[in-house]
Amino acid sequence: MSVSATCELCMEGETEWGCDRCGKLVCDDHYDPGSGYCTECAAAMKRPGKATADNDEWRDGVDTYRM
Repeated sequence: MSVSATCELCMEGETEWGCDRCGKLVCDDHYDPGSGYCTECAAAMKRPGKATADNDEWRDGVDTYRM
């Protein structure tokens, strides 16, 4: 079963992605594939480059999250 929704940022585009940080469903225009974040979270993080295991700028020092 497929569920269609509108982008939670622009309220117009079809959702294609979910932000890895905040969980918002966003369209292609509001998703940064390099980081996996929506454009709001990517701007809030203000970190240069892409989120990779080799990029120390993106490391948060946490390897395991417990809920």
